Amino acid sequence: MLRDAVSRLDPRTTGSLVAAASDVSLVVDGDGVIRDAAFGADGLSEEAGETWLGRRWVDTVTVESRPKVLSLLEDAGPGAVTRWRQVNHPSAQGGADVPIRYAALRIPDDDRIIVIGRDLRALSALQQRLAESQQALERDYARLRGAETRYRVLFQLAGEPILIVDAGTRRITEINPAAARLLGRAVKRIVGRDLIDLFEPDGARAVQSLLVGLRLTGQAEDLTARLAQRRGEARVSASLFREEAGTSILVRLNVQAPAASPIAARSGALEVIEAMPEGFVVTDRDRRIIGVNAAFLDLAQLATEHQAKGEPLERWLGREGNEIGALFTTLAEHGAVRHFTTVMRGEFGAVDEVEVAAVSVPGGERPCFGFTLRTLPRRVAAAAPGGRELPRSVEHMTELVGRVSMKVLVRETTDLIERLCIEAALRITHDNRASAAEMLGLSRQGFYAKMRRYGLGDLDGAEETEEREE
Repeated sequence: MLRDAVSRLDPRTTGSLVAAASDVSLVVDGDGVIRDAAFGADGLSEEAGETWLGRRWVDTVTVESRPKVLSLLEDAGPGAVTRWRQVNHPSAQGGADVPIRYAALRIPDDDRIIVIGRDLRALSALQQRLAESQQALERDYARLRGAETRYRVLFQLAGEPILIVDAGTRRITEINPAAARLLGRAVKRIVGRDLIDLFEPDGARAVQSLLVGLRLTGQAEDLTARLAQRRGEARVSASLFREEAGTSILVRLNVQAPAASPIAARSGALEVIEAMPEGFVVTDRDRRIIGVNAAFLDLAQLATEHQAKGEPLERWLGREGNEIGALFTTLAEHGAVRHFTTVMRGEFGAVDEVEVAAVSVPGGERPCFGFTLRTLPRRVAAAAPGGRELPRSVEHMTELVGRVSMKVLVRETTDLIERLCIEAALRITHDNRASAAEMLGLSRQGFYAKMRRYGLGDLDGAEETEEREE
């Protein structure tokens, strides 16, 4: 139908139809010279105008577009439209190149060629804005990562003991090394515990009152409390602040800041690999670090090479378990390892997936191992509040295997199940604590103890009400 209708049009009407349906239309003779041109896009005639008429089409485009024009002229045949090709024209006004997408058709029984084009300036401008937005996003992400790194450095290097506590559950989510030294425990044994467990009974009650007042009024006066395990007295200060995951409490313990240790002079033995963009580390047979480059220090979030020398490599490389042991065993047996995927754990909590290539150097006076660490593209993953991953399903628990020890995974899963059971029982009994305790097979005191542990409900008011009723 369309072909029949078009065949009835006279040449003048057909030319007007072609000019109206395209942003630019050209008539090119057999020598490739432009004999006529019509422009339908706004501003396009100012860019070209009559400067194209009488010139070879190939001379009106940029150097890299000339092969495309020659291909269009060669491929143009009678009754068949060539495939579209993007061609750039230099701007007559001295601006950016003008991108146009062309297709060509040869007139039957004639050597002339009709060329139709679509203006791509709007699409080019949109792509440019998209690229600029992506670059701005990358700059914002870099600034955010830099700010987070500065916070982590200040938090970890502060001489004053500091703890970050979840306001709802009173559980410790972060602790700096100064606080761990004061409490005489490893960081892993403190994170996740109730804050009041760090104090003796009298001090625990005072700290609990301080936290309750802080949640109600947003302010609380400092107090002195005795730490558990005879660690002495500490002045406790608390401040409430909000973050994306919820409300947290910053707890400071007033102690003297430790003296800064002197920094040893940098060894020049591994300066030859300093400029490598990938992390590089050399260890001895006992897996202790001999030398590293700047890229490794960046992944490990360390300031100087002195902080890494003499330390075991598994302190920063590998997931929990015997993953690094398997790497060294394979390396000792085969002499080289390629494409070994694991994680790099930064000193301040950053985790990056890396691909490891390693080689064993058995000869010489000091046998050693060499490792290169290449970071893999970052994948966005959902994290539980407080930075600790909790299993939400069988599939998620399977993913956590190898990254979290079974002991930690079982403990966290048990706590999650206990809390969900208590919340379900309270919901079924319409917040009747006595009925909920009986439903779960717990004594009333045991039920209240678990509610305190998970920060559920107003227990002080509930106990006073039940005592009056009894």
